[in-house]
Amino acid sequence: MRKTIIAGNWKMHKNQAESKALINAVLEGVSQMKGETLPDIVLCPVFLSLPLAAETLKSLKEKHGEVLSTCYVGAQNMDYHDSGAFTGEIAPGMLTDIGLTHVIIGHSERRQYFAETNASVNLKTRAALANKLVPIVCVGETLDEREAGLTDQVIRRQVASALEELDKDQVAKIVVAYEPVWAIGTGKNCESTEANRVCKMIRETINELYATNVADTIPVLYGGSVKPSTIVEQMEQSDIDGALVGGASLKAEDFLPIIKGGAGRSKLMGTRA
Repeated sequence: MRKTIIAGNWKMHKNQAESKALINAVLEGVSQMKGETLPDIVLCPVFLSLPLAAETLKSLKEKHGEVLSTCYVGAQNMDYHDSGAFTGEIAPGMLTDIGLTHVIIGHSERRQYFAETNASVNLKTRAALANKLVPIVCVGETLDEREAGLTDQVIRRQVASALEELDKDQVAKIVVAYEPVWAIGTGKNCESTEANRVCKMIRETINELYATNVADTIPVLYGGSVKPSTIVEQMEQSDIDGALVGGASLKAEDFLPIIKGGAGRSKLMGTRA
């Protein structure tokens, strides 16, 4: 059975006081969901708030116990070197050292604004796995690529490149997030059925690359302007296993209904299993 994952990418928002308030609000809200089949919940604040987030999560887990057992803190990016003269970068081991478990890799904004390439995404994915971090590997097409009919070609290439030199046991530990770049902050909408088709294609691509059914257990998330109003329909799709949430993760009153939507899928998948 595949995990359901709801990850909140805060991007470059929230100072430390705001981060602590949001973490507390989200996790206290989750603590009230006793009896729900909760998804894995990953909070990804800015770098400066990561130690605070990890410590706050630890404290609230001690307070609330089992109900927060599927909550984690992740980073939005990392370097692939273990150490060295790389000014301004953060090594994967530095993330695990403060208790982090997940890291977003290859987000569309990293590709667009910071020259992230398929090759660097692969290096970061391998480095994350080597340091026992769960990589949330982002793939997706631009509006020009979609309008040119290149969606599947572009995403297949991104997936294949991200997984180069990984064996099937390593691949089984990753998470993939489909981000239709053209649907993020543009007002354009990716229909749930189309998002599901692409997520299914991602899974099929991985299975073809490894000539196994390894991807049948890999969570594939959707990350195209997820909102409380869209989450239920998205979670009803057979090949969408959760969400990578941007703007709607910045307010507890928006993010908690999305987590609740993920809980609904977790319960459904448990019934199917």
